Parts: sequence; C-alpha cells; structure tokens
Amino acid sequence: MMLTDAKARKVTLGDKPVSDGSVRGLYLFPGRSAGKAKWVFRFVSPETGRRRDMGLGSYPATPLKEAREKGFQARRVLENGKDPLNERQRLLQIEKHKMSLPTFAEAARKVHEDLKAGFRNVKHANQWINTLEQYVFPSIGCIKVSTLSPADFAFALRPIWLEKPETASRVKQRCDAVMNWCAAHGYIMASPVGAVSQLLPKQPGKRERVANQPSVPWQDVPAVVQGVLRQGLQTRSKLMLEILILTATRSGEVRLMEWQELDLEKAIWTLPAQRMKAKLVHRVPLSPYLIDLFENLKEEADTGRTELVFPSRNNTPVSDMTLTKCLRDHKVASDTPGRCATAHGFRSSFRDWASENGYPRDLAERALARTIRNATEAAYHRTDLLKQRRDMMLAWEAWVLKAEER
Repeated sequence: MMLTDAKARKVTLGDKPVSDGSVRGLYLFPGRSAGKAKWVFRFVSPETGRRRDMGLGSYPATPLKEAREKGFQARRVLENGKDPLNERQRLLQIEKHKMSLPTFAEAARKVHEDLKAGFRNVKHANQWINTLEQYVFPSIGCIKVSTLSPADFAFALRPIWLEKPETASRVKQRCDAVMNWCAAHGYIMASPVGAVSQLLPKQPGKRERVANQPSVPWQDVPAVVQGVLRQGLQTRSKLMLEILILTATRSGEVRLMEWQELDLEKAIWTLPAQRMKAKLVHRVPLSPYLIDLFENLKEEADTGRTELVFPSRNNTPVSDMTLTKCLRDHKVASDTPGRCATAHGFRSSFRDWASENGYPRDLAERALARTIRNATEAAYHRTDLLKQRRDMMLAWEAWVLKAEER
C-alpha cells in the first residue's frame, strides 16, 4: 500500500518506520512530534554487502514527491552496482573541488608569486603579471580554470596576435605556464593553450618582426660624443652614455655598475653572471682613459652609503629610461627615419664599426657578451679573448674620442 501525505502527517513518535510502497527501500521514520519525520533509503551496499541507511531529508520540508524522486535516483545507482551513499559523497567532493578551483587570474597570481624570485630584476617580474593583467584578465580572468578552452585564450589574444606578435607570443607562453601549473595541481587535465595557434591567423616570421634599435651610424658616433655629450652642462647621464659607448655594454650594465666590480689596477670591469643576459661572467677591458675617469669618480663617491657607481638621489639605480631620454632631449638622430637614437643602439654602432674595420666576428660578439645560440659552439668557448678584445676596444675608443683630429 502506497504512502500518502495524509498518512505521513499522522506519523508520530513511537510508530514504526512506514514504507513508501512505490520505491523499494524508501521509508518514513517518525520524528519527535506528530507530522515531523525523516526520509531514509535503506539498502544493502553492493560494495561491502552491509545494510546502510541513506537520509533523503526531513518531512514535510522534503515532500513525498521529492522524496520518491530521490529514492528512484538512489535505486538506479544501486542497480548499476554502486553504493548510493558513496556515490553521493563522491559527487559532493567533486562539487567541493569545483568550488575551490581558482579563476585564471587567481591561478596566474599564484604562479607569479612562485616565479618572482627567479626573475633577473623587479621590472621583469612585474612585466610578467602586468601583460596578463592588461591583455588576458579583462576577458577571462574571472573564469574558473577548469572551464577554459583554447577558444577562450584565442579570444583574449586575437587583438594583439598580428598587431603585437612578440607581445602576443610572450603572453601566450605565460598563459600556458599558468595552465600547466593548474594541471600539475590537479585543477585540469592538461593545458589548452597549445592549440590556440590553430584558431588564429599565422603570425609574421621572426625575420619580419625584427625591429632594430634606432642607432647612430658608426661614422657619426665621434660627432655625437664631441657635439652632444661633451657640450653644455656635464651631467651624469652624459657621462654614463660615454662609458656605455666606449665599453659597448648595455644600459642596465652601466646603471647597476658597482665599485666592487671594478679592478682599476688590472684594468678590468667584471660583471657578475646574475647581471648578464647570457647568465655568464663578462669581463670588460678598461682603457687608461676610463681608469682615470673612474678614479676621479671614486674620490667623490660616498661608498659608505651605496656601492653603486651611479646612484640616484635615493641611492638606488637610476631609471632604465634615463640614458635614452638624454638622447631624445638632445634630439640625437638615428639611422631610423623619424626616430631618435637609443642607448642600446650604440652596441649596433660598435658592431658595424668592428665589421667594417676587419675585426673577427667572434671577437666583436664576445665584446658584446651576446648569447651563443649554437650549443656546440658555446661548449668550446673556454676563453673570453680579453687581450685581443682590449686592443680592439682601444681602437674603438681612439675612433670615438678623437674626432677633432680627423
């Protein structure tokens, strides 16, 4: 005989559990007062062979119709050879796991925290997360990582895919790093970012993308030194630019130079590996002119407050735009129409001078401390050819500083 609402409302404390009659195993157990009861699905677990009771809610909060639907579902699970209680627990765990899944933005920030210590400087660390904040977070940052597809990342990257291919490639790599981290933590099965390229147009090749730094033609470098850097008010920026030109080093290598790196007796400036792009120690030969220059600077330096050779007013490194701004302020022309020269461009000036004056490629490349991409070739680079480079750098200095004699 089937249970009705009228009968259910009459169940009181002390009564025996009432069988529903329509779903085998579904019972209404009396509560502490009339009309109050609880639904229980009683079954024998196919996994353990033991009898188990599965609560399906209280009555009348869970009405008869709803209890029967829950009972039917539990019976179906049972007929498929599974324990309904265990299955419900498993589903609850899945839901709980889903609730704990991070959004893409949350995951990206955690990955950034993990990676931060490995970046060369704060600027590069900030760039990593800033590009994601700018190009990816607005469209998919608030979406759970488990629901993201290749199409979602393609949608985020499309606006910059062809317009800014270098940036787009970096952002794509960073997205992939985030999603691989999610896969490693069990949030997803695998990163979907690898398939993004199949959904977007083909990017221009690397040769088509290369945008050289605007540089001063090597023939004009002496005129820039004499006509700009040595004219008017003598500033720290002008002095740093002169050192950068004579040593063919990078802006950051000059800006972060420390006194402990300079051995003025041996005439060598040794840059530690952590400050070099190639992550290798680089030695720069110093000329007598440069040694005199550094000796004069050291007499005025407050080494008790900072080791930096060119500190800012706060004894911190000067901005990475300081040198290029100096060139812009003086409107120093470059070989790129409509653009002023950049500090980094003087490395190209030196490289062209070396080539046109017959210096071996290997010697010039070592002077620039460029990364050797060929692994076999790199393995045989056991010497930095300091003596030969010293002769070359003295010749470069002679060209740069004696324009008035020609």
